[in-house]
Amino acid sequence: MSVLNETKLQEIKEIIETKNVELLHMQFVDLEGTLKNVTITAEQLEDAVEGKIMFDGSSITGFSPINKSDLYLQPDLNTFAVLPWSVEDGYSEARFLCSVKNPDGTLFEGDTRNVLKNTVAKAAEQGYTISVGPELEFFLFQTDEDGRPLLKTHDVAGYFEPSPHDLGEKVRLQIYRALKAMGFTIEASHHEVAEGQHEINFKYADALTAADNSTTYKWVVKTIAKQFGLHASFMPKPVFGINGSGMHVNMSFFKDGQNAFFDETAPLQLSETATQFIAGLLENVKNFAAVTNPLVNSYKRLVPGYEAPCYVAWSASNRSALIRIPAKRGLATRVELRCPDPSANPYLTFAVIAAAGLDGVNRGLTPVASVNEDIFHMSNEERAERGIDNLPGSLELAVEALEEGTIGREVLGEHVFGEYVALKKAEWDSYRTSISSWEVENYQAKF
Repeated sequence: MSVLNETKLQEIKEIIETKNVELLHMQFVDLEGTLKNVTITAEQLEDAVEGKIMFDGSSITGFSPINKSDLYLQPDLNTFAVLPWSVEDGYSEARFLCSVKNPDGTLFEGDTRNVLKNTVAKAAEQGYTISVGPELEFFLFQTDEDGRPLLKTHDVAGYFEPSPHDLGEKVRLQIYRALKAMGFTIEASHHEVAEGQHEINFKYADALTAADNSTTYKWVVKTIAKQFGLHASFMPKPVFGINGSGMHVNMSFFKDGQNAFFDETAPLQLSETATQFIAGLLENVKNFAAVTNPLVNSYKRLVPGYEAPCYVAWSASNRSALIRIPAKRGLATRVELRCPDPSANPYLTFAVIAAAGLDGVNRGLTPVASVNEDIFHMSNEERAERGIDNLPGSLELAVEALEEGTIGREVLGEHVFGEYVALKKAEWDSYRTSISSWEVENYQAKF
């Protein structure tokens, strides 16, 4: 163990003793980014740090066959946090986020956290570090007497409305306090455009930390909402006729401590690296949309009229474009991809976005001209004349594009790619063959 890790481990031991931590939750994510955990006692800390905690990988979506089911958890010491809601009678619980390893100690190729690690390592070989600032929106829904979610939103407030209309203020305050206690730096909190919709923004970080934070954020939001008798949903489009929830991903590359996307002398102060990165996203986005927008429901959000992008274009300010360049420059220069939604696995999402951008840099691609007009109000003919393409219109088309392209297989690796495509095809087939309430309402009496 390195000196740095030894120091960190000693800090953790002191916190465990001071906070009387009894239980440690060893957390990891499955193929879809759903959080899982194995709980051990604080007395097993040394075994955990040495990677000796085993679990059955055959029971986890997209992991191992039953004849190769033994996998091990390797905690990331930097993710240790006491759970603020667990403190009771002087005792508490804590968690680690873990990577998954094979019995021989090698990284398990089916662990999506390891997929992102591989992408970060490839960027590092070229001298780049990846900075990511995600923005995850969510809804608060009321629940029935059994605690099951209803489709009735917690309030009917709108964008940036304060109390008494914004009934989520107290919920967001407790979420903020919990996240802050777990080491987050919160930058903003507000009611979003749709009824019952909210957003809490946390500070950007390196790609792996940002994915860890996104995973933790979703867990904390749901946990705190439950304490208020509410259900927090990161479903992309839970209610017809109002805005859906996005996960805008702000990304930049740094080199030698400087933002590689900033060039004070260039047009828009965007460096050649930045424009090549944009070109890489534009070229690859249709082939990775099944990762950034992974559900049947994701494509109910990506339609005109609700602020979500559905056209492949970029702009320095235009929010109807798929890619936007926020106004800040210098170290804050970044590219914002607006199509991802919060149901996506953040490890896979950040990996494919970074790899797509890096592909543009490595191939020296040049983006098409930016679009500053409102794309939503253009006619089909106008968009065709400008060469503005559409994102896939369904999960079926997105999965087909994922299979046809090369970036998915290259970034995800054979194991994750194969399992992911199979999972999404099964999801689409289940949706395709189900009978919806719309069909019953429109056809049962008529025919």
